[in-house]
Amino acid sequence: METSTYDPYLSAQARDFCFAYLDSLAAKQWPVPAEERKAPTSFGSTFVRVSGPPAAPPVLLLHGAASTSLMWAPNVEALSKNYRVFAVDQIGEFGKSLCLKPVASFDHLLAWLDELLTALELPAGVSLVGVSYGGALAVQYALHFPHRLRAIVPLAPANTVLRVKAEFWARLLMVTFARRWGLRSFLRWIFADMQRQNPEWVDAVFDQLLVNMQNLQRRRPVIPPVLTDAEWRSLTVPTLFLMGDRDVIYSARKAVRRLKQVAPQVTAEIVPGAGHDFTVAHAAAVNQRILQFLDNAFVGQAVQPAADCQSACRAEPARSVTRKLNFP
Repeated sequence: METSTYDPYLSAQARDFCFAYLDSLAAKQWPVPAEERKAPTSFGSTFVRVSGPPAAPPVLLLHGAASTSLMWAPNVEALSKNYRVFAVDQIGEFGKSLCLKPVASFDHLLAWLDELLTALELPAGVSLVGVSYGGALAVQYALHFPHRLRAIVPLAPANTVLRVKAEFWARLLMVTFARRWGLRSFLRWIFADMQRQNPEWVDAVFDQLLVNMQNLQRRRPVIPPVLTDAEWRSLTVPTLFLMGDRDVIYSARKAVRRLKQVAPQVTAEIVPGAGHDFTVAHAAAVNQRILQFLDNAFVGQAVQPAADCQSACRAEPARSVTRKLNFP
């Protein structure tokens, strides 16, 4: 095992406990066969779950903050049918990656991700799909290393398009003062769809985050930046921006409006009746749209927005989105 004076976990015992805990979750949650790899980087070895046909086009999945690769369990079965899917545990976060030095900036994360693609021997033409924090990382990587990518799909990326609302930070701050009450309140707010559909899922996320908070060192988070108009205009990698119209981190409609104004080359769409948990609560619709976009990008077709997406956003009731939202 790699050794270092730095470890994001409080102790070796805490790390071993969390690894065993995550293994137990994976045995219950991961729906497809997976090869487990540890890819070496200068920041430490990165844990990756690999699923799908070995010769298929590669897609790398980047999870949200304080989560792990297991958050892609509702999506990996659909995505891995025709793609080789690499679901990553981000370095320095809760997960099974071994971090040897602090991740102190977005430049560090970009260097780590670039080294990871090399260590995985992924050819030019990999696609990145990231949600929330992972979506922000995907966009930043596309700005700095466009030659390595075929397409990116940022799903409700943190900041990046618009600044996250003050209410988000205020609610998150409450977790510091009242851990259990504040955390449960925050999760019920940001995952409101799943709280209505399956409150046991939210309870499970609560339990996982408690394990995270009890076993990792406190650290200053690296906040993703909001891109300037010039940065958005310079983005050359085919991009699908997807966000639920009920997302609470910032206004999906304002985000799409900005992208259409400053970056018309970006395909920007809204999933009606969906919130920040849309990769779970509306997994079928989200999976379908991602796959359509990636398929078009892989064969080199011009990527078209989903038909009537904006009218569907206005017209469809939330309860029927997964059933009625049909992308061509």
